[in-house]
Order: sequence, then structure tokens, then C-alpha cells
Amino acid sequence: MNKELSSFAARLRGLIAHPPSAIRHPQFTDLALELFALQFQHNPDYRKICEARKLTPTTVTQWTQIPAVPTAAFKELELTSLAPEARTAVFHSSGTTEQKPSRHFHSMESLAVYEASLIAWFLENVPPDLRFAIDDLRLISLTPPPTLVPHSSLVHMFETVRLEYAVPTSMFAGQLKEDHSWTLDFVAIYYRLKAAIDSWQPVTMLGTAFSFVHLVDYLAAKDLIFNLPAGSLIMETGGYKNRSRTLPKDELHALITERLGVPLENIICEYGMSELSSQAYDSEIYPPASILHPRVFRFPPWARVQIISPETGREVAEGETGLIRVFDLANVFSVAAIQTEDLGVRRSDGFELVGRAQLAEPRGCSLMIA
Repeated sequence: MNKELSSFAARLRGLIAHPPSAIRHPQFTDLALELFALQFQHNPDYRKICEARKLTPTTVTQWTQIPAVPTAAFKELELTSLAPEARTAVFHSSGTTEQKPSRHFHSMESLAVYEASLIAWFLENVPPDLRFAIDDLRLISLTPPPTLVPHSSLVHMFETVRLEYAVPTSMFAGQLKEDHSWTLDFVAIYYRLKAAIDSWQPVTMLGTAFSFVHLVDYLAAKDLIFNLPAGSLIMETGGYKNRSRTLPKDELHALITERLGVPLENIICEYGMSELSSQAYDSEIYPPASILHPRVFRFPPWARVQIISPETGREVAEGETGLIRVFDLANVFSVAAIQTEDLGVRRSDGFELVGRAQLAEPRGCSLMIA
């Protein structure tokens, strides 16, 4: 293991453990430039990309100048500073079976940074009035367990939250079909929801947007309505590409409220991908999201986001649409600067998620739902 990268990872974990304001803009710039120099030195494929663009640690002076790697490059290149023997895990992008997945390699050390990042920002985005029960979560994850999908970063995230906060009775309610798509054990979910109501214990449900569509469709077909206990929380993520039914987010959330009895303010959305080690949330939706008050995603202080014009390659103005580019310091051992194929609207220090760019390959954890 490279001692310089290990030292950076240890320092970053220490900063993540402090309040969210611990990493301000000047410090972020210093950290980003330091990490860029280390990744340029120790990540051969990334160094070739940087040299081809004539951007090196001697010419880059701002974090916004650091070369961003498109997510598609993770399919063809080994964008990692980890030696093969140190790669104890790899996260794959989820997409159609015809697609070659991206590969984000991890070691025990890089997973420790990943898990520190996700736990700290997950806790920060749990609604304040629900945090009193954070150490007693009754999780229902609408995904298969990690033993069945070891390369899913989303499932690893849910498992990390479970190990940190959840009670032993928490469950993964997803299953794998023969074609490796995901399905749900609706009967098990029904009995777990019923038990929660009988005991008046709040539950936290985590899943892709389309898994929630499957669930509310099942409940509607069975004419079932639950009124989950106060303090119950929904976290949804992912999109709908290439699937049979697409719902606008506000319509899906209204159906979740109707069928599960969870108020809109207790439904939060997450944005992440296998190539990143940090996630964005849109939990600050007071007043409720609308045309005048869209749901705005924000990354933690150890990450930054830009909305980039695909025509000019420059950051768009406030309120304009472009491609989402993320600078994630928690990507210590891979590449910190990631150019996605997702469209967003620039909203101050966050973004409103629009969807996939045209001609971009469909992907996202929701694609795994049957």
C-alpha cells in the first residue's frame, strides 16, 4: 500500500469524523490538489489521460482544473492506485446485461474511507426529529443481500448502514431471478410491515425508485394500505431506464405516502454511483418540493459538484442544465474527479437531478429490478 495515499486517507477520515463544516473551500482546494498529485503519480491510466490533456500537477492550480474522467472509462481502464493483490473488492455499475460494467476497485483501506463517508452523510441527512432512533433502526432493504450481489455498491451501502445502526431483525427483502434481475419477496415485506404496526415500531425502508414502484403496485393490487408508525423513513434512489413503468418523483412519493403512510417530509432521495465513494441527498425540502422549490441534491463537504455544459465544457450558470461532474475526495485510491452522463440543473452549491443525457447508456441500480 502506498504510504502517501494511506496517510491522506487517514487524514480525510479524521476530517469526515468532525462536523460537516470541517472542510471549507480553501482547505478543499488544498486537499484536492494534493490528492491530484498523488493520483497522477500512482494511477498510471489516469496519468495517461491527464498527460493527453496537458494537465499535470505543475499546471493545475485550482480544483476545478483537475481532469475529470468519464464514468465510461472505468469499463476499459484500471483507474486505480491499488496493486492487484490489494484489490479485495470491486463495485460494478449496474446496467443491461449487454453492457460491460464499470469497475471501481477497493481495498480494506479504501472501503474504510467509503464507509466513513457514507455513514457520516447518511446520518446528517436523516430528518432531525428522527435521529433520536438512529441506533435502533429496523431496516427493510428492497435489494438482495450482499452475499448474492457482492459487486453492488448500493447494497454494500445498505449493509454498512445495517451493521452500524440496525437491529438484528432487519432484512434484505430482495431476491435474484434466473436472469440475475432483482425481485421482491412481497409476502415477507407484508409480514414485516404488519409486525411494525402491531408493535408500533418505526421502520426505515431503503431501495431503488423502481423497487418502490413494484411495492406500491403490489399493495394496490392487493388493496392494502399501511399506516406505518411515526418516525418511519423512506430512502429511494435510482431511475427507470428501459423499464416498463416510469413515475415522476412526486407521483411516486404520493403513492408511497398513500400506501405506506409515510409523510413526504420523511421521504429522502439519494444520488450515487459505483464510481464514487460519497453520496448526495435531497433531504432539505422545506417547503415541500415543487416547481418553485425543486428537490436539490447536495454532496458532503469532502466532495464538490459542477454542472458542465456539454457544448463548451464550462460550468453553466445558476438555473441552467448540464452534465453532473463530481470531485470526491473519498475516492482516494481511484480518481477523485468523475464526469457523469447524468443531467442536472445548477442550484447554488447543489443540483436538481434531471436524468440521463441522450445517447448515454441506461444504467443505475433500478435497472436490476425485474
